[in-house]
Amino acid sequence: MATAPAIGVLALQGDVREHVRALEAAGARATTVRRPAELAAVDALVIPGGESTTMWKLAEAFELLEPLRLRVKEGMPAYGSCAGMIMLADRIEGGIEGQRTIGGIDMTVRRNAFGRQVDSFEADIDFAGRGPLRAVFIRAPWVESVGEDVEVLARVPFGGRAQADSGPFDDGRIVAVRQGPLLATAFHPELTGDGRVHSYFVEMVREL
Repeated sequence: MATAPAIGVLALQGDVREHVRALEAAGARATTVRRPAELAAVDALVIPGGESTTMWKLAEAFELLEPLRLRVKEGMPAYGSCAGMIMLADRIEGGIEGQRTIGGIDMTVRRNAFGRQVDSFEADIDFAGRGPLRAVFIRAPWVESVGEDVEVLARVPFGGRAQADSGPFDDGRIVAVRQGPLLATAFHPELTGDGRVHSYFVEMVREL
């Protein structure tokens, strides 16, 4: 894709403006998406953090859930952070009864896995072999398991803030994955000013 890709940010909840700025800094044409017609006009989509059950209900209320599922099934690149990771998961643990996702990544994600708001923390991780990256985890999920076609891009070497000083948690919890055109992180790169995750996603979109 020679020109700047048009990447939407799902504007139902979360750090929409921060994602828009990060995408523009990475060379994309960023826009907000709230309606099916707006979704149809973009090459790719970012699904920000927030609260996954609220996001699911709002997506249904705005008649976006099924169009989102269809675009992802057809191969549209998408990146989900925190609650967005949950929305891209094929399976979730700790969800409410009847909770639906967009799906697309063959993984099981546990909601609020690292604890409540008070348990939010920061950690240095190696994201996709691109060196140390400061990651912000806010009521974050983690990935319980992945299918064979899912690439693990980052792990956090402990179970959360309370375990930060108690040594490694096995080989670390999975906090970033990729499957084909789909990317997901448990953390919020839009909050740190480090553009490497958004640049990685824009590069993905350009290559597909």
